Amino acid sequence: QVQLVESGGGSAQAGGSLRLSCVVSGYTYSTNCMGWFRQVPGKEREGVATRCGGFTYYADVVRGRFTIFQDNASHTLYLQMTSLKPEDTAEYYCAAATRPVPRGGALSPRYFGVWGQGTQVSVSS
Repeated sequence: QVQLVESGGGSAQAGGSLRLSCVVSGYTYSTNCMGWFRQVPGKEREGVATRCGGFTYYADVVRGRFTIFQDNASHTLYLQMTSLKPEDTAEYYCAAATRPVPRGGALSPRYFGVWGQGTQVSVSS
């Protein structure tokens, strides 16, 4: 059974940094897609950053500021967020793909069937 447990959310000021962690169990993420998504009330969940095999994908709005990486030894997926902006405020979710992810679909939530409980990130100006 796949389990994803996030941590690391919290509050930061604009320009600050936060690191999110997602401990993964029961999933071979080294050869599948995993990633981070976020959602604000009233809006659809959106892809932030994902890793599929050896490739990484970033949403345009975070590219250059966020970095996704993993530590295989501890089975942990991370999202390092820097230069935070108030518009980064959202609930952040770690997710694992449960369907083949086509090229161009790595940031689409539709291919990710297992989700963590979410962690809130709030950025103040």
